[in-house]
Amino acid sequence: MSSRSPILAAFLAFLFAFSSCAAGPAPVYGFKVVHTYPHSPSAYCQGLLVHDGKFYESTGRYGTSSLRRVEIETGKVEKRKDLPPTIFAEGLAWFGDELFQLTWKSGKAHVFDPRTFRVTRNLAYEGEGWGLTTDGKHLVMSDGSSTITFRDPETFEVVRKIEVMADETPIDQLNELEWIDGEIWANIWKRDFLVRIDPKDGKVVGWVNLTGIFDNSKIHDPDAVLNGIAYDPETKRIFVTGKLWPAVFEIELTDPE
Repeated sequence: MSSRSPILAAFLAFLFAFSSCAAGPAPVYGFKVVHTYPHSPSAYCQGLLVHDGKFYESTGRYGTSSLRRVEIETGKVEKRKDLPPTIFAEGLAWFGDELFQLTWKSGKAHVFDPRTFRVTRNLAYEGEGWGLTTDGKHLVMSDGSSTITFRDPETFEVVRKIEVMADETPIDQLNELEWIDGEIWANIWKRDFLVRIDPKDGKVVGWVNLTGIFDNSKIHDPDAVLNGIAYDPETKRIFVTGKLWPAVFEIELTDPE
C-alpha cells in the first residue's frame, strides 16, 4: 500500500509560507505498508518502542493509562501495569536497564524496572510531558511546543535544547518521538505526517506523508489520531500506529514526492 495526498501541497505551502531558503523545503517521503499487526483498540498510544523483539507501549488518558509489553506478531499483551486514575501517561523510552515514562501534567517521569514493571524512582520536570526517546546518551523529550530538550537520565535536568524549524517556520505540536539512524522522528499532533529532525540544530531534514494509512473516522473518537513510532535497529524495521487504532503498521519509505 502506498500513499500520495492531494492536500500535501497545501499543507507544505503553509509550513513554508514564510521561508526564504533558496534550497527549498525538505523532501517529503511516501510509504509502503510491509506488514500489518494487531493492536489493542483500547490502547490510547502515547509511546511505543521495540526492545529485544517486543513492543513496549505507554497508553494514556486518565483511568486507562498503563505500561505494556506486547508481542509484535499477535498484539498479545504479555505484561501490563495499570497506573493510578490520577495519572495521564505519555512518552516512553528505554535507557540503560530502565524504562522511563512521562506524564502529561503531573510534572513527573516514572522510572520502571523493565522486568518487573516496578517503579524504582521518580524524576521531576517542569511543564507538560509529551514524547520521549533517547540518543544513547540523553533522554530526548517533547512538550507539545517546537522545543525538544535533551535531559540527563540520572537527574532529568536539561542538558541542551533545540527548536525544530522548517527553514524559518517553527514546527510545534511535536508529540511522540523516536530516534532513527541519527535523526529524531516525531509525530505532529493531529497531522498525518512524521517530521524528521536533525538533532544537532533542530532543522527539519524530511517529512513522511502517512495520509491514508488508516481510516480513523471508523473509531468515532476525535483523538484517535496517528501517534506512535517504533524502530528496531537490529532489523531496520519501522512501525507506526495511532491512539485507539486496531493495527500497527510496519512501513518502508518510498521516494520523495
